[in-house]
Amino acid sequence: MPELHRRTGSHYLYGLVWMRIRYFAYVSLMALALTGCNDALETAQVDLSKVKNKVEQPLPSHILTAMAAKGMDRNSPIMIRIFKEEGAMEIWKAKTDNRFDKIADYKICAWSGRLGPKVKTGDRQAPEGFYELTRANLNPNSKYYLAINTGFPNRYDAANGRTGSDLMIHGACSSSGCYSMTDQQVLEIYAFARDAFKGGQATVQLQAFPFRMTAENMVKHRLDPNYDFWKMLKVGYDNFEVTKRPPEVNVCEKKYVFNQQATDGGAFNAAGKCPAMSTPPALTAALASYGKTYDADYAKAMSKYDGMAWYDPSEAERKAVVAKLRKGRELAFAPTGTSLEAGRMVKVSELEDLMAKRTAQSLTAQTATGATPVASAQPQAISVQPQTTAVAAATPAAVPVPMQNPLAYTAPEPQETADATAKKPFWKFWSRN
Repeated sequence: MPELHRRTGSHYLYGLVWMRIRYFAYVSLMALALTGCNDALETAQVDLSKVKNKVEQPLPSHILTAMAAKGMDRNSPIMIRIFKEEGAMEIWKAKTDNRFDKIADYKICAWSGRLGPKVKTGDRQAPEGFYELTRANLNPNSKYYLAINTGFPNRYDAANGRTGSDLMIHGACSSSGCYSMTDQQVLEIYAFARDAFKGGQATVQLQAFPFRMTAENMVKHRLDPNYDFWKMLKVGYDNFEVTKRPPEVNVCEKKYVFNQQATDGGAFNAAGKCPAMSTPPALTAALASYGKTYDADYAKAMSKYDGMAWYDPSEAERKAVVAKLRKGRELAFAPTGTSLEAGRMVKVSELEDLMAKRTAQSLTAQTATGATPVASAQPQAISVQPQTTAVAAATPAAVPVPMQNPLAYTAPEPQETADATAKKPFWKFWSRN
């Protein structure tokens, strides 16, 4: 009898252990299916050789499952966010309450240049700023598998004399001013935009930032010549963090303004004087509250990085970090590592020396090639609207959205100075790309 009891007990314990293993395995699989994150996407790539119609390829089932779990309709609006420094692209999607939540993120395979906006044709810079993408921005016939035009130059870029064209989000992992993904990634990103447009979204907002605009990152980059431009972008960044809805974007006096309502019958003119403007009171209060948290975090970061600043690596330095990935691949495959991998914190005196050497090398190269020096990317005398630029963890539901619904915002018709190709029929608009 004692032996029987021992055997029975062993079988019982074995059964409990097996049930627990099966339970945790089930939970792990469900968590993986619902994340919608890059790790899940990397393990669920589509075999492109079996894709019969890339333009209509449906989103993977695990993403649809994640949408259902988050209360998102398949055709609800989306927003795209890019963070250059860490090489990240995010897809945010509207839930039933019209607030946005992240549904997918991707590692950008390649982006050229350094941190900072695109200023001039040929500078190899990928755009930074706020861009409105319409259905016409989708290119189903790209030589880079699929592509989405970023919309550069936008109203802000044009007003500030910035030039360039055909800057895309596309496949092939090779960039000369674009944000290049793998073909599997761009297949999904294209599908997100296609479904949103089918659902009636007029414009998809693309937010392209140099980095996540936290107090610590702003302190790290405080000596960069683009810092004033980034502070302006941060106002829009913070508006989204507060409301979890794409901000309404306008341009006047050659600068961005966010969630501003023109009063007294005024209108926004990109190069003209800003009209009298007002911000919804509740939004103003929420931003002010966040400002207190941001100011405290900024002060802590200044103490932490006293005498130090971030060295932004060159494109060559970023490529060196991931050079081994190119082995055995076609020459066109040119991934770039992240600035976080190749950059570093240095003493301010060392950064000044590095920047001086960079400027000298750039001038030497331009002289040798006969190229016209590219103007500084730093805007002149930027005066951002009096809104605090803080970000903190507050309850978004307590903050009313702007009076004009960003989901219904329609980008204005191109100005008379816009490229004439913008008037081409859809199938001809992309004939060169």
